[in-house]
Amino acid sequence: MLGCSQRSLRDTIKQRLDGRVELVERESGGGAVLTGPWLVSASVVLPHGHPWVRDGLVDSYRQLALLHVAVLKEFGVSARALPPQELPRAKEAGSIKVANWACFGSLSPWEVVDAQGRKLVGLAQRRRQSGVLLVAGTLISRADWPLLCNGMGHPDDERVLRQRTVSVEEIIGRQISAEQFAADLGRALETALAAG
Repeated sequence: MLGCSQRSLRDTIKQRLDGRVELVERESGGGAVLTGPWLVSASVVLPHGHPWVRDGLVDSYRQLALLHVAVLKEFGVSARALPPQELPRAKEAGSIKVANWACFGSLSPWEVVDAQGRKLVGLAQRRRQSGVLLVAGTLISRADWPLLCNGMGHPDDERVLRQRTVSVEEIIGRQISAEQFAADLGRALETALAAG
């Protein structure tokens, strides 16, 4: 999926991908995301007055991130939501460069990371007059970073994405069912949203 800031690149990227994947433009987030069996996505639409989104743009991510941390813990994953005040230090961690063109190539406030600061859950949102769309993507298994990097014209950033990200399966050392994770996440979302 192309980020909202990448629409003008659509024809060029479509040529590079040569029909190998469907190219979709998303209205949330600025960076490209490669969806596939390695990614579990969640989308939540809320009214502007909902407690999760009424405290501003950045804080709107907090509760969704914390919910992901709790569900990941049930799968044996130790992760945390990155507070905004820690973001500058986290972006400079180590000598790994940033790939801002990809959602998973950099960090934003409240995104979910492991103990080494590698991104596990990416977050995005879209605000409209009718409400707020919150979107999250969790890396369940290793993504096809070469496909994304080559398609977007950044083949040298494959290493960056491998170093900046981690999947659930890489952390726990075994395969899990993406369907089971999605179901557990869905139940947790229903419970949390019902509670307000």
